[in-house]
Amino acid sequence: MSKLPLTLACGPYDRIEALRTRKVLPEGIDLTVQVFEDPRTLFDRVMSGEGFDCAEMSTSEHIANTVLGTSPHVALPVFPSRVFRHGFIVVNKRAGIRTPKDLAGRRIGVPLHTMTAAVWIRGMLEDDHGVDLSGVTWVQGAVQRPGSHGDPNPPPLLKPIKIEINRSQKSLDDLLVEGSIDAILGAVLPPSLGKHPDIVRLFPDHSAMERDYYRRTGIHPIMHLIVIRKPVFEANPWIAKPLYRAFAAAKTEAWKALGHTGAPRTMLPWLLDEVASTRDVFQGEPFAYGLEKNRITLETLVRYLHRHHMIARLPAIEELFVDVGE
Repeated sequence: MSKLPLTLACGPYDRIEALRTRKVLPEGIDLTVQVFEDPRTLFDRVMSGEGFDCAEMSTSEHIANTVLGTSPHVALPVFPSRVFRHGFIVVNKRAGIRTPKDLAGRRIGVPLHTMTAAVWIRGMLEDDHGVDLSGVTWVQGAVQRPGSHGDPNPPPLLKPIKIEINRSQKSLDDLLVEGSIDAILGAVLPPSLGKHPDIVRLFPDHSAMERDYYRRTGIHPIMHLIVIRKPVFEANPWIAKPLYRAFAAAKTEAWKALGHTGAPRTMLPWLLDEVASTRDVFQGEPFAYGLEKNRITLETLVRYLHRHHMIARLPAIEELFVDVGE
């Protein structure tokens, strides 16, 4: 019996590599992996209707579209991108921002107000640090160049927010250096960090704070998930389980590679120590797939999306994913 040919568009992640090289093969599926370096470019192409059968997608956009009833996809509880975001809040020292609460009422740059990274950062600042963000003016645009951050079309906000589109001929990084904005937060760090004396992280000890955050909350923030085009899934509902198992097997292969004790395969001198430390913090490994192991994280993100006027109701987590037979 011939296998079902499917395409997967995804970032160049170690946890995907075994699928790309076909070391791991999903049962009954002939999977071709296409790699994209820039997530926003991929998301825009996925949402424009380009014919990838499966793809990496913004978690916040998938949830917002699913709750609205406009999503062209179903999702697997596979999370190829997770990032702690304490270290992604960068300020200009001249603005006098010394503590998180000093962000109140400021002009803050963000690539996209609705991007998952920004949702997590805002929620963390509110929950952990009591920051009132209601008076912030959000200056939206690309961090490293003039113009917009891709060509997104997320569902409209349910309540007006002070968002100013950066229409200057300068990047958000340029605006931060010159003092036209006071801070930047989001998914990428501004190039001036580490090069300009006034541009610093809000949390210089972010790594320790992120470990503490995980120990207190059990949350390792999810950025992206894997979606399947609805027509593909509806015609072949059986594919969810073998795809899920294959993603999990590919991740296992990546962890084996990270723990390789022979000739180092990366240029990180203390990689094995970092792997051991990470396993200790997470009591295993940090990229768990499935609903139950991620319920707290997903419910927190849904709560933030509702708080930030991106969804009209709090859906059950099971509404957002197909059954993969965990």
